[in-house]
Amino acid sequence: MTDGQLMAQLIERVAPRARLVQTWPLKGGISADMTGVEIELPAGERRRWVIRRPGDHAQRVNPQAAAHEFWLLRLLHAAGFPVPEPLHFEPAGGLFTGARLVLAYVEGRTDFSPDDLIGRIEQMAAQLARLHQFRLGGMVPDFLPDQAARLDAGLMALPERVDDSLDEGRIRQRLAAVWPPRRRSPVLLHGDYWPGNLLWRDGRLAAIVDWEYAERGEPLSDLAISRLDLRMIFGREAMEQLTQIYQELTGFDLADLPVWDLVAALRPAFRMADWAAGWPEMGRPDITEATFRAAHRRFVEQALAQT
Repeated sequence: MTDGQLMAQLIERVAPRARLVQTWPLKGGISADMTGVEIELPAGERRRWVIRRPGDHAQRVNPQAAAHEFWLLRLLHAAGFPVPEPLHFEPAGGLFTGARLVLAYVEGRTDFSPDDLIGRIEQMAAQLARLHQFRLGGMVPDFLPDQAARLDAGLMALPERVDDSLDEGRIRQRLAAVWPPRRRSPVLLHGDYWPGNLLWRDGRLAAIVDWEYAERGEPLSDLAISRLDLRMIFGREAMEQLTQIYQELTGFDLADLPVWDLVAALRPAFRMADWAAGWPEMGRPDITEATFRAAHRRFVEQALAQT
């Protein structure tokens, strides 16, 4: 069966008697494969959807990543969060080898050169603070993976080789000396909350996307991921602005934030060249592997000095 026939069958399951008008690859997805589709309903109305398959890495971390993302998006969309509306979950082994999500298409785009950076950071911080305070019936959604179990099992296990260019060995040595940090009640984590997963329209945050790394855990870990990416893309002042606004909104004690900064600093190990690729096409020719490495080094040195 051709890809087009499989896509037509998937659409029939979501919207019976709808007609597939066109499909197109969606660029910008790093952690997932995405396809845009336009359909025509029997009455003539046209709609746009996104067909999404979580990436291989996300599924290795959590084999149920696609299902968890779908059910979490249902909860968040119903609660009024700016997320794509989930329309259908297609499990693995049905039409496709891997699971698929069908989401409503959101008009918006990533923006790495905003005119009003502080306005964007304020919105970014507000949504992150709101996410970390989200409860369903007084509880964090319990079907999500537990971050503490994942980190305790894997973070302290020294890999066969370390990325000396990012001082990974030194980072891991310091983490081993201070682990585990104090643990508060787990909150809902996005798991990859950075500007590349935020879509903007007319200066407003239209959607937070890519939820396949969501889990239950320490809120400062989400904050640290955002801090590192802002430091590398927009500089230290942007990073500190996000941190200050987030703390004002949550009232969280940030004493252990340097520890979580070090955890976040391990993310680009052996992948810095990939992280730095493609920025000229995204309107930022000033960002290179050299600038990323320099920002990462300053980020690590600051965290090491504070732990």
